Amino acid sequence: MIKKLKTVIVDDEPNAVDFIYSVIGDHCPELEVVGKAYNVTEGVKKIEEEKPDLVFLDVEMPNGTGFDLLAHFPEKEFDVVFITAFNHYAIKAIKFSAIDYILKPLNITEFIEAVKKVLLKRSNSSFQGNDNFKVLMENLKSPIPSRLAIPTADGMEYLNPKEIIRIEADRSYSWFFLTGNRKILVSKNLKEFQDLLSDRYFFRAHNSHLINLKYVRKFVRKEGGYIEMQDGEQIPISRNKKDLFLVHMSRFKG
Repeated sequence: MIKKLKTVIVDDEPNAVDFIYSVIGDHCPELEVVGKAYNVTEGVKKIEEEKPDLVFLDVEMPNGTGFDLLAHFPEKEFDVVFITAFNHYAIKAIKFSAIDYILKPLNITEFIEAVKKVLLKRSNSSFQGNDNFKVLMENLKSPIPSRLAIPTADGMEYLNPKEIIRIEADRSYSWFFLTGNRKILVSKNLKEFQDLLSDRYFFRAHNSHLINLKYVRKFVRKEGGYIEMQDGEQIPISRNKKDLFLVHMSRFKG
């Protein structure tokens, strides 16, 4: 018999707790709910008592946040799926740290997909979830996250976005071209990284290219226009992006 993942639910909304409990019972036979809590204090106590494998954790609660709860467990031995209704900043920090989350109102399909991701991660012995929590707590201290966790073929890479020269789309994958002549293939599409990095110094010059303005060497108008990067690569620029690119460069302070 396969061992089920001991699961704790922490959310200040009883309806959300009941929904999660019901979905797990109906659709997630790999999980066993061993505890419910409705605030940070109860959640800390329940996790200490039950020592779960997985915690569904609300971000915003009356007596604190899910991040306050996690601070009680510096060495985490459980996975977390965050649940949130809003808080764009918190969502960005979670995404930067490659930790799963579900938006409210909760959707059964999205919930099941999140559970599948957890099961997949736990089956991958190279996955180091605790490192992701460390990145999350570090990123929450700053309005601009300083480390980006990206899944690679053999585990997880933690990058300072300033090391990224450019990202190039390769169908549903993305190539990261980094300082030091390094490059990494990541199994996520370019749009996901554009959403994460858009308020920093990155610019989508073309459908297939997201560039770091810090590493632009020059803009050439001939041959339809292209951007030369400091690594020598010539990046095509979409016709409707040229003026916007020049505006960004005029304001850019690297």
